[in-house]
Amino acid sequence: MLMGIDVGGTHTDAVLVCRKGLLAWAKAKTHHGDLMRSIREVLTAIAAKAGAKAISRLNLSTTLSTNAIVEGLTEPVGVFVSAGPGIDARAYAVGEHYAVIPGCTDHRGRVTRPLDEARAREHAARCKAAHVSVYACVSKFSPRNPEFEESLRAVVHPQADFVSCGHEFSGQLGFPRRIHTAACNASVWRVFNRFADAVQRAALDFGLMGQVNILKADGGTMPLSVSRSFPVESILSGPAASVMGIIAVCDIAEDSVILDIGGTTTDIALFAEGAPLIEPDGAVISGRPTLVRALKTRSIGVGGDSALSVLEGQVRVGPRRLGPSMAEGGERPTLTDALNVLGRAELGDVSASRRGVNELARANGMDGETLAQDAALAAVTSIRAAVIELTRAVNDRPVYTIYELLEGKRVAPSRVYVMGGPAKALEGLLSEVFPEEVVVPEGYAVANAIGAALSRPTLSAELFADTQRGRMLIPGLDVEQDVPRTYSLDEAQADAAQRLGDYLNQLGVADPEALVETLEAQSFNMVEDGELVGRSIRVKCQVKPGVLPGYREAVRQPC
Repeated sequence: MLMGIDVGGTHTDAVLVCRKGLLAWAKAKTHHGDLMRSIREVLTAIAAKAGAKAISRLNLSTTLSTNAIVEGLTEPVGVFVSAGPGIDARAYAVGEHYAVIPGCTDHRGRVTRPLDEARAREHAARCKAAHVSVYACVSKFSPRNPEFEESLRAVVHPQADFVSCGHEFSGQLGFPRRIHTAACNASVWRVFNRFADAVQRAALDFGLMGQVNILKADGGTMPLSVSRSFPVESILSGPAASVMGIIAVCDIAEDSVILDIGGTTTDIALFAEGAPLIEPDGAVISGRPTLVRALKTRSIGVGGDSALSVLEGQVRVGPRRLGPSMAEGGERPTLTDALNVLGRAELGDVSASRRGVNELARANGMDGETLAQDAALAAVTSIRAAVIELTRAVNDRPVYTIYELLEGKRVAPSRVYVMGGPAKALEGLLSEVFPEEVVVPEGYAVANAIGAALSRPTLSAELFADTQRGRMLIPGLDVEQDVPRTYSLDEAQADAAQRLGDYLNQLGVADPEALVETLEAQSFNMVEDGELVGRSIRVKCQVKPGVLPGYREAVRQPC
C-alpha cells in the first residue's frame, strides 16, 4: 500500500493506492503557519482505511523550501568561495556573509595554488561574531577535486550547525550554479529539518512504519533521511507531482500541455512525444540558476482562490491570493466565486459568492454576471498566453526530455490535460481558448497526490576519471579510488551504474524494476609533447524516472 501527500498552496491532498487502484483520498486546507496540521488532518482521514502497518511507503510533495525562499524566511549563510584566475567570483556573491578565499584548482583537479586557510579562518571568525551557523563551501572544479571544499568545511565545522559543499550536488561543471545551489541548500536547511522532524513524529504517532520519502524537482523521490542534507532538491516538488500524476493516470504518447490549476497557482508543463521536458542545466530559483535537476515547468498566479479586481474597466484574476473564496468564508471575491455565479461550480455558499461578485460589479459600474464572465475569460486567457510563451521558449532551444535529447524537435501540442480542483469547472472555457483537445481525467482533483505516491527514487551519479593521474571519483557518492592507466569508458559506465545501485541498496530504496541509464559518456585523449599520456573520462547515470508500473496499471483511467 502506498500513500502520497501533496502539500499545495491552498489544499493538501492525500491518497492511498493499492495494486487494485485508488483506495481512498482526502483533501484539507493548507495551513501555511503549521503544515503538519494539514498533514495530520489528511492522515487522520485516510490512514485508518488500510491500517497504518499496511502502508509500505509514504511520499510527500511539499512547498516548504520554495515558500521559505520566496517569502524570505531563510537564514543567513556564511559562504566561502575559492575560484582562482580567469573568473571574478565576487560577481556571484550571495548574501551578506560572502568571501572569496585565495587558492586555485585547474580543470583536471590539480592544485595550482594552495588554499589560503588563514583567510578562511578570518572569514569564519567574522561569521561567528555575526551569529551565522550554517555555511556553504564552494571551489571551482570541485567535482574534479573536492579537496578545497573539504578543507573549508574543516575550518567552519567547530562552529557550524550545517555545512553544504558544492561538489555534493552534481558532477556537472558550472561554478556560479554551484555557488547558488550550495548557498540555497544551507539557507533552508533548518526550516526543512524542523519539518522533517515533525513528519517523522507524525508517522510514529500514526503507526506508519514504511519508508518516508520526499518528492524532488525532477519527479523522483529521495528518502527523508537523505533530504535532510539536500533540502534544496525538494524545490518545485509541487509541479513535479502534477507531472508524475498525469503520467500515472493517463497514457500520453503525443506532444501535450499539462495544466494543474490549484487554489493559488496554475502549474504548466510540456510533454514531447509523451515524455516530460526537463531543465537541462538546472532549475532557476528566485532568479538564480542552480544545479537542481528539475522538470521544466512554469507557474502563474491564476487559481481558484485568486482575487478578482477591476482596473480601468478590465476584470483581472490574481496574481495574488488574499484568502479563500467568499463561498468558503473569505472577504474578497475570487475566481471560484465567479465560477459559482456562472453555474460552472457549486462550491460552498453560492449565495455568498453571488453577493461578493455583485458588490464588486456595482462598485465598478457593471453587473455581476458580466463581471463573472469576464473573470473566467481572463483566467483561461492568461493560462493560454502562458502556455504559448512557454512553448515558444522551449522551441528556441534544444528539447531535452526526462529521458533523452530530441535532436531538431519542435514541440507542437495536440492535447491539453487538466488537473486540480477547478479543472472540471474550467473545462468548457479552456476548450474555447485552446485549439487543442482539452482532457480532464477522472481523478483530476487528486492526480498530483497520486503522482507523489507512485514516483520512484531517481538518484543520479557522475563519475570522473583521469587515467594519467590514475584517479577516479564519484563526488555525489563520496567515492574515490585508484584506477589503472588502461581504465576505459566501458569500465567507467559499469562502475558508475554499480556504485549507484549499491547506494540505493544502502539507502533501503532498491527498486528491482528500476533501470539505471547512462545519460552522458565522454572520453578525451590527453596529449603532452605529441604523446598520449592518458584519458579524461566523464560518465553520468541515473535511475530512469517514472512511476511504479505495478500500481500504474491500477490507477490508469480513460483519458
